Amino acid sequence: MRKFALLLVVILLSSLILSACAGGSGSAGPEKSVEAYLNALVAADAEKMSTLSCADWETNAMLELDSFQAVEASLKDMKCTQSGSDGDTALVGCEGQIVVSYDGEATEIPLDSRTYDLVQSGGEWLICGYR
Repeated sequence: MRKFALLLVVILLSSLILSACAGGSGSAGPEKSVEAYLNALVAADAEKMSTLSCADWETNAMLELDSFQAVEASLKDMKCTQSGSDGDTALVGCEGQIVVSYDGEATEIPLDSRTYDLVQSGGEWLICGYR
């Protein structure tokens, strides 16, 4: 009886651990993709930005990255949430700021002025522009 109880406990714990690791559909939500995109932007990580962009937006993403080349940038109080959907597009808005510094002078760019459009491709949410 004791062995059976121990076996049952092990099976239950294994099930809980495996279900926690599965965590859902296998991909992060669209808000996590926008947060990763903005982190890549301030880190000047062109490869990551490209990976997080749909094919139609990739050139625009690189232009956006180029505009930050002469400044030091960081994120302040960033929080993104899915604000809705428009057909097969998820809409994500963010709060917080991008803080850019040039020659010792800091400027804050508010993140709440854009709503990002994302589409799901291959199980991943990709940025395809903003409104």
